[in-house]
Amino acid sequence: MTAAAPGGRDLRPVVVTGVTAVLSLALVVLAARGGWFGPDVGRGDGFCEAAHPGWVRQPANTWSNLGFVLAGLAVAWHASRPGRLGGALGAHPGLATAFAVLVVLLGPGSMAMHATQTDVGGHLDLLSMFLLSGFAVAHGVMRWLRRGPGTLASVFVVTVGIGMAGHFRGGDVPVLGHLGNAVFAVELWVAIGLEVALWRRGRRGDGPAQDLRFGIGSVATLALAFAIWTTGMRDHPWCRPEALLQQHAVWHALDALAAYLLYRHYAAEGRPTAA
Repeated sequence: MTAAAPGGRDLRPVVVTGVTAVLSLALVVLAARGGWFGPDVGRGDGFCEAAHPGWVRQPANTWSNLGFVLAGLAVAWHASRPGRLGGALGAHPGLATAFAVLVVLLGPGSMAMHATQTDVGGHLDLLSMFLLSGFAVAHGVMRWLRRGPGTLASVFVVTVGIGMAGHFRGGDVPVLGHLGNAVFAVELWVAIGLEVALWRRGRRGDGPAQDLRFGIGSVATLALAFAIWTTGMRDHPWCRPEALLQQHAVWHALDALAAYLLYRHYAAEGRPTAA
């Protein structure tokens, strides 16, 4: 049975994603206002925006994360029409809902750090990033091996674990700042490589056809976001700590768009061919 709306929509993706958005945002707001994450230790103060008094230390870098919540809800709304889901998402529609939830969680995860500048907030920020990169890698591996959600779940847990291990190990990395960011970047490159390999296999007729337009758009948006991210550091000559619009806030908005485009790439995949 499906929770179908009059227009033929299955509203379960929207309901699950919406509840996740409300609860996760409420918890982060309560935690920030109540000091649940501990003391401000300056996590994230390498970014340009000046710390403000009150429970939201970096307003622009905090509230811009609502873009991820909107992107996740947009994914859920698109996924609420099962006929729009091709390939693996069409065969396993719950994966679209899972992706929508993970995109939403990027928002509160990043807000936790920028609002509080605490260690716990920093951990939640990186965890939310690795949840998304872990899904991207695992979804690619599942499709490459022609397996099901069990394979995705196993690879997802391992990939997220590797990411968090790199984060907790720490260490400075040129350009990217620290090891956690570097591991996240590597995982994204692995995911991109898998999508290219799947596209090549589809071109040979040995797998589902891959429509790369949304995928290319996602990568291009992410590349632009990263270029802007590099200008949003405290020591960059373009840094204006008191400005209302911060480069890192733009990074958040563009990343949210890139995540939505990645979902559309998955949804545009052709139906699997016979093995």
